[in-house]
Amino acid sequence: MSDDARTRAVYVISVAAELAGMHPQTLRVYERKGLVRPSRTTGGSRRFSEVDLARLRHIQDLTAEGVNLEGVRRVMDLEAEVARLRAELEATRTEAREAVARTHQQYRRELVPVSQALVQTRQRGAGGGSGGSGGSYGSRGGRQR
Repeated sequence: MSDDARTRAVYVISVAAELAGMHPQTLRVYERKGLVRPSRTTGGSRRFSEVDLARLRHIQDLTAEGVNLEGVRRVMDLEAEVARLRAELEATRTEAREAVARTHQQYRRELVPVSQALVQTRQRGAGGGSGGSGGSYGSRGGRQR
C-alpha cells in the first residue's frame, strides 16, 4: 500500500472502531485526549486512515500493557521524537558522506600523482642545477664556491 493510500482518511468512526477492535466512544475519548487526530469532512464527520488505525492499535497495545492514557501520550510523543531525530541523523550522515566525497574529488583534481611528481623532479635535477637548489646539490653542503 502506498503512503498516499495509507494516509487517505476513508473510514467513518463506526468502521474504524470495528477495525481497531474498540468502541466508537473510545475513539472519541482518544481524540479529546489528543492521541489521534482524524480528518474531518466539510460536514464535520470524522474520517480515519490506515495510519490512524495503526495508531489506535498501538494505543491499544500500550494500554493492554498497563500504560495509562497520559503515559500513552508521552510514549507516543517520545517515539515521534526518536523518529524525527533518526531522520535528522540520517540526513546529517548523508550530508557528511557527500561532503567527504566532494573533498576527495577536489583533492584528486589538485594533487599530482607521485609517479609524475618524481619524474618531474628528476628531470629538473638532471639539467645541471641552473638556479634554485634542485638537482644533486642541495642547499646544505655539496659544492663550495
